[in-house]
Amino acid sequence: MLFPTVEYALFFLTVLAIAWSLYRFKTIHKLFLLLASYVFYGLWNWSYLPLLIGISLFSGLVAQRIQKSPTHRTRKAWLVGGVIVCLSTLGYYKYTSFLMTTMLQVWSRFGTPPHVEVYSPLLPLGVSFFVFHAISLLGDCYRNKVKEPVKIADALLYVAFFPQLIAGPILRASRFLPQLAVKRNPNALRINRAFLLIVGGLFKKVIVSNMLATRLVEPVFAVPQSYGAWDTLLAIYGYAAQIYCDFSGYTDIAIGCALLLGYRFPRNFNAPYTAADPQEFWRRWHISLSTWLRDYLYFPLGGSRKGSLRTYLNLMITMLLGGLWHGAAWTFVAWGGLHGSYLVVHRLWSQIGWGPLVRWRATTGWKWMARILLFHAVCLGWVFFRASTFDLAFQVLGQLRVPGAATLATGPVVLVLFFGLAGQWMPARWRNGFEVEMGRWPALARGAAVAVAIAAIEMLGPTGVAPFIYFQF
Repeated sequence: MLFPTVEYALFFLTVLAIAWSLYRFKTIHKLFLLLASYVFYGLWNWSYLPLLIGISLFSGLVAQRIQKSPTHRTRKAWLVGGVIVCLSTLGYYKYTSFLMTTMLQVWSRFGTPPHVEVYSPLLPLGVSFFVFHAISLLGDCYRNKVKEPVKIADALLYVAFFPQLIAGPILRASRFLPQLAVKRNPNALRINRAFLLIVGGLFKKVIVSNMLATRLVEPVFAVPQSYGAWDTLLAIYGYAAQIYCDFSGYTDIAIGCALLLGYRFPRNFNAPYTAADPQEFWRRWHISLSTWLRDYLYFPLGGSRKGSLRTYLNLMITMLLGGLWHGAAWTFVAWGGLHGSYLVVHRLWSQIGWGPLVRWRATTGWKWMARILLFHAVCLGWVFFRASTFDLAFQVLGQLRVPGAATLATGPVVLVLFFGLAGQWMPARWRNGFEVEMGRWPALARGAAVAVAIAAIEMLGPTGVAPFIYFQF
């Protein structure tokens, strides 16, 4: 069930009405949301619902054992065992085929490998995200960030809550479970903010992302040799805008829907293409994942506490595994390796203490140059992220040397590309001001404005709605 569809709108409005009719009864309210979340997931494929329930139940039970364990050693044993089971589940569904194929390819370099039929199980929708939620529950309990005893029903809802279930944002148990402990307050709802997030998310996905995908990115990446340098460059820029608008659009809708239900999700994007260095980029891009990798992988590896060489190694390991998390392909590993290299090079560059260079790095001119350089470095990584193979990635990059006019640069394409990239420079005070202004309108006028905006997006968008890019992860 996709967000920008009539089916989801009807589902959400039904859930919203029933949930608020039950908000005075905290337990019943949570159980209803849990049931609704299972229906939401089951409508994609009911056969994988037991997997979702099983991971949720397992993580809840192990979290309870961690909290009740009398010694640090026992707590750690439960944590390690729980994480191994969660990661093994993720590995089976996501990496079985990749590992077997890679092993056979390596074997073929030294001899004739046996004939093995590689089995690739169907990837459950959102498995990476709900496994990461399960691990977050275990980790937060181990670190005593979850103060109250974990209830199984709360653990089930935390992992399966439908707005974030398929593609995030990744919630921390220590932030979400306390929200389940209190009764919903209809007077505390930020309805206007929720409406703006949902409408803005629909605009990003239906108008910007879908149009760039169908009219610019997909044609070039399907047959790169048919296009020259300008079309190829536009397609690379287009994919940078497409993946940002696609994923940030999804999370905006998810955050808005959760707000209407009375729950707060963390911000997941903060104008990432305005960043001036790789570290800042990852503080702005997919924030819930980058902080998850930092807290549950980079810091446990030692972070920056064990010298420069170990810091660089930890950065590379974190980004390589972050790339592999996105997909079972070496192109994703290469994408992660590129970003790991960017982080290492930036640290080395920042440590140069030569006076004139330090003063130059503080100038406005350098900051803008750094933004431009970083944006193009990120775009280089997106080529490997988007391409299904290295051959395709290098074909696309190779076309940048082939002369040719921008045949795909139609008015609508250029306009949405501009909105997708330049829109990140819009001051936050504009949105906040509009939210305040909406609060002065009568409720009927606000509802009508939202309905008109959604209808306009539906009319202007391409026919059909493509799945969100991050659904495959």
